[in-house]
Amino acid sequence: MPSSTRPSRPSSRSTGKTVLACAGVVLAAAALGLASWQATAPDDRPARGGGAVSQPRSEDSGARAELLKLARREAGDRLAVGRQDAPVVLIEYSDFKCGYCGKFARDTEPELIRKYVEDGTLRIEWRNFPIFGEESEAAAKAAWAAGQQDRFQQFHAAAYAPGAKEKGFGAERLLELAREAGVPDLERFSRDMAGEAAAAALARDREEGSRIGVASTPSFLVNGRPIAGAQPYGAFAAVIDGAKAEAAR
Repeated sequence: MPSSTRPSRPSSRSTGKTVLACAGVVLAAAALGLASWQATAPDDRPARGGGAVSQPRSEDSGARAELLKLARREAGDRLAVGRQDAPVVLIEYSDFKCGYCGKFARDTEPELIRKYVEDGTLRIEWRNFPIFGEESEAAAKAAWAAGQQDRFQQFHAAAYAPGAKEKGFGAERLLELAREAGVPDLERFSRDMAGEAAAAALARDREEGSRIGVASTPSFLVNGRPIAGAQPYGAFAAVIDGAKAEAAR
C-alpha cells in the first residue's frame, strides 16, 4: 500500500539487504527455470501436466548448486528421517490440508523410506509450507510441536491418514491428532504449538520456500533438483538413483 511518508535514504546495511533480496529473486527465477513448481493450484487441483521432474541441463549448474545448499543436515532435526550424512537429501515442502501431499505421504513416501532411507542412501527433510489458510498454519505448528517430543512422524501419519483433512485442523482436532500420535505431554504440546519457537520455525521454512519460488504443494528438491507434485514412486526413484550415482563420482 502506498505511503504518504517520504522514504528516507537507505543505509548501506539496508542497501545490502536489498541486494541480497534481489539475489534471492534471481535464484527463484533460476529454480523456476529448472522445473515448474505448479503441482497443485491454491484450490487443491492439479496444474496442467500434473507436475514435472526437472531434467539436467548444463546451464542449470549454478542455480542447482545453490539449491543443493538448502539441505540443512542438522543434527537432531526432529522433522527429518535418515542419516545426517546420506548422499541424497530430499526436501519436501508440504501442507497438511493439501490432498496431493497426503497422497504422496500415503502412497510414495513409505516406499522411499523402505528402499532408500533404511539403507542409508536418502535423508528426507520436511519443510512446513502452509498455503491453505489458518488451519494449515495451525497444523504446521502442531506438527512441529509434536516433533519436540519425537512424535513428528506419528503426527504426520495421523494428519495424512485417509479422511483426516476433511475433519479440519481446529484446536480440538489437533489435540486429538496429538493423542493418536502418542505425544506424551499434551500440555507441553499446546504450549509449544502456541510458542514463539514454533512460529519462528514455520517462518524459516516459508521464507526458504518462497525465496526459491515454491508456489504450490507438494514441491520437492532432490539434491537440488526440483520435482513438482505427487509424482509416482518411479519418478522419485529415478531421480534419487541418479543423484546417488552423481554423488559417488
